Amino acid sequence: MPSYEDAHGVEITYDVYQVETPRAVVQVAHGVGEHAGRYRLLAEHLNANGFTVYADDHRGHGRTGMAQWQGDATRLGRLGVGGLRATVDALHDFSRLIREENPDLPLVFFGHSWGSLMGQMILNTHSSDYDAAVLSGTAYRVLGSMNSGDLNKRHAHLGTTGAEWLSRDPAVAQAFVDDPLTTLTPIAKLFGLADASRLLGRPSRSFARDLPLLIQVGGDDPLGGEASARKLEKAYRERSGLTDVTTIVYPGARHEIYNETNKAEVMADLTAWLDARIPSRE
Repeated sequence: MPSYEDAHGVEITYDVYQVETPRAVVQVAHGVGEHAGRYRLLAEHLNANGFTVYADDHRGHGRTGMAQWQGDATRLGRLGVGGLRATVDALHDFSRLIREENPDLPLVFFGHSWGSLMGQMILNTHSSDYDAAVLSGTAYRVLGSMNSGDLNKRHAHLGTTGAEWLSRDPAVAQAFVDDPLTTLTPIAKLFGLADASRLLGRPSRSFARDLPLLIQVGGDDPLGGEASARKLEKAYRERSGLTDVTTIVYPGARHEIYNETNKAEVMADLTAWLDARIPSRE
């Protein structure tokens, strides 16, 4: 398992799904309480379409977190020294590492949920480091447009795992709670109120480049859903001046659209969008 050391000495573990002649590289940033291993199917789909994929376990999460906390799984999700700011910096450092290893290839940032929120923060100041960006299960990062409460509240009657909000497929919720590298501990408890509040913000008023951007959300996503995604698109167009912003909403789908009952459609939409912006090298 490859790894790199962040500015605070935390060893970040990551995976590489390599293809022989890639057309681009996709950096995958996972959500809170989970890990990169849950994106294997997405990575394999991208590989089949000519993309190399890099995916890290963020600070405090997955294999990184288990090493960081000396094998104490009860501390998974806690970010450690430097908190959210250090975690965002480490994620951007990962982008730099990917660029160094693939200097001649376009780099696409793909972030889901918390990964997409950190991605929004990085793009505000480092948009020129990427050739395209995809925000999955994302939200407009302002109070009233991003749910900071109980994300399972309106789906709790559908099961007993506490993870029913993730997908209409009950097996996804069960697999999440059975996974020794995941946690459903609320973000405010994991990060503390100060760091949780640092997730709030808006797209920058000026971007270094006119970045192609894809937003994909479920219509029944309790984090934000369609209304929040539409506000985010409007902000990117009107505040940031981006001209190529696409929003796709999947009616009835919940938070983890890449683990949804229509995941094949979601993945096909992703690669169709990428195909239109990143040509094949053949």
